[in-house]
Amino acid sequence: MLLNNKKYDGAYYLCGYSIECALKACIAKMTREYEFPPKRNVIDMIYKHEISSLIKAAGLEKKLDDFIKEKNDKKLERNWSNVIRWNEESRYTTHSQKEAKDLYNAITNKKHGVLAWIKHRW
Repeated sequence: MLLNNKKYDGAYYLCGYSIECALKACIAKMTREYEFPPKRNVIDMIYKHEISSLIKAAGLEKKLDDFIKEKNDKKLERNWSNVIRWNEESRYTTHSQKEAKDLYNAITNKKHGVLAWIKHRW
C-alpha cells in the first residue's frame, strides 16, 4: 500500500521491520517457559534492531550460509545482502522508489525471498 501510494520512505522502513519481527519470532520459538527474561548476553543480541545480530541470535546465520551454498541460490544471497543493509535509522533518511521496491521484492519473492526462507524456520 505504501509503495502504491508513493510513500517510499515508509515502505522501506517498514519492510525492514517485517524481517526484524520474523527473526524475533524465530527467537521466541526457541525460548522456553522459564527462560524469560533472558541472560544479559542474549538481551544484548535481541533487544535491538540489527538484522545481522538477530539472525545470529535466532541461530540462522550458518543455516543461511549453508543453504545458499548447497542450493547455489544467488538470488537469495543478493536478497539477503539487500535486507542486511536495512537499519532502524532508515526512518530518518530518504529512499527512492527503486530502493523501496528492491527491498520489498527481496523480502517478498516467493521462491528466493528472505521472508519465505525465514518462514520455513519458525
